[in-house]
Amino acid sequence: MKKLTYITSLIILTTLGSCTKELDQLPVSSTSTENFFSNTNDFQLAVNGVYSKLKSYATQAMWMNEMRSDNVSPVSDGNRDWQGINDFSPNITTTAFIAGAWNNDFNGIYNANVVLDKLSTNGSVITDATLRKRFEAEVRFLRAFYYLDLVRLYGKAPVIDKPLMADQVASIPRSSVADVYSFIIKDLEYAIANLPASYTGVDIGRATSGAAKGILGLVYLTKSGPTYSVDGPGLNSNEYGKALSLFNEIIASNQYQFLAKYTDIFSYTNENNKEVLFDIQFMTTNNGAEFPSQLVPDTYWAGLGLSNYGNGYGSASYNVTKDLMQSYRTSAGTGKVDIRDTFSIQHSFALSTAANAQIDTTRPFIKKYINIAKKGTKRDDWPINFIALRYTDILMMKAECMLHGAGGTQADVDAIVNQVRARAGLSSVSNVDLPALMEERRREFIGEGLRWNDLVREGMAVTTMNNWINSDKMTTINKVIPQYVIYPIPQVEIQTKPGLYTQNEGYN
Repeated sequence: MKKLTYITSLIILTTLGSCTKELDQLPVSSTSTENFFSNTNDFQLAVNGVYSKLKSYATQAMWMNEMRSDNVSPVSDGNRDWQGINDFSPNITTTAFIAGAWNNDFNGIYNANVVLDKLSTNGSVITDATLRKRFEAEVRFLRAFYYLDLVRLYGKAPVIDKPLMADQVASIPRSSVADVYSFIIKDLEYAIANLPASYTGVDIGRATSGAAKGILGLVYLTKSGPTYSVDGPGLNSNEYGKALSLFNEIIASNQYQFLAKYTDIFSYTNENNKEVLFDIQFMTTNNGAEFPSQLVPDTYWAGLGLSNYGNGYGSASYNVTKDLMQSYRTSAGTGKVDIRDTFSIQHSFALSTAANAQIDTTRPFIKKYINIAKKGTKRDDWPINFIALRYTDILMMKAECMLHGAGGTQADVDAIVNQVRARAGLSSVSNVDLPALMEERRREFIGEGLRWNDLVREGMAVTTMNNWINSDKMTTINKVIPQYVIYPIPQVEIQTKPGLYTQNEGYN
């Protein structure tokens, strides 16, 4: 299994100096960096360090996107960090996940800015001009990736394009969402122009021009969404045509493929397959992934005799919602089973290792990335990549653009959806509209951290979530209001320099 080794490589930027908690960006020692950035290999290691912050993104997608949606209805056994996220509480400004995502993204941005600064001053030591541009393009792609995550989670964010000292950062206010998008778009346009279409050998897994096009298409699609009258990711910009053009370029490139078998996309022995535009690379031997274990009840591991594979949150359960399970059944129809249902959801499991163990059928959970035969040494050591963007998503986002009037026909939309349904073992449908498309996306991308962002992007977050809360009788979850389409700014950021930031509306 050949992987890009940015997770296991020396995180050189952390060694030289990086962010502390909050947004504080400590300066890299000038002596250390000048001595370090002296040859091509040094820059290679530094670029790898920018990728390293992606490791937390995968776990974050489970807790802040999947957990926030109508895909999961957890049952708590205590006061857990994720509970307020799922319950749409206004009192989550000190929640660890919310502060952690902010810190992780800005650490990634800081690392990117260090490398870009040194490419500007010391880049001449890289004698291969094409490689020098590729390094810059990779880093700018990653900086854009981190900023897109920030704008979707928190709305407005400070735009920082160079490594700064803490007191300098403390004077930078949050930029408008429009300005953050302008910054993201410039980085992605540079990445598209200067990244290769593919890699070989140990470089497989690095950002490609296709990945940059896909993320830029997602940017335009997200930006085109409704505003909800808050400073969230939607600007109602109507740039569906721009997104569609990028998705068509990806399709026409023939670099990617709609795999014939759904299960092959997530196989441990088929990583970096033709379906993948961009994934987060993980290895094993204490450098594996944590995300497969996150939304899994401890009782499941007990039934397998594996005591150290739980997520650390006790005996809480993370049930796939009744609404989603019914969606699979209704869509499949009588006598048929959706392959994505049986592959992605564990519907029953033994409660112990005893021969006559009781079988629990009351806590179905997402098992999409779990393969017990391939387990690592503990819960955060699964040797499987997290797919951040795949080809089926490109196809379905293309259909989304067409339904917004960007081009194409109803027949084109139906053809895309029916291709996806056929792979799942389902019959064809016709006259697919936006609600039907988003529900098909829900069934296709369960466990991939997309559902919440999909709902926000299509203006469906408030109505869909409240309808689900009522239908599944979720009495512990607050009524969803438009302000909740983004998270609060971490309270520690508000307190670092009073008056620099104002809290997002709807939060205490």
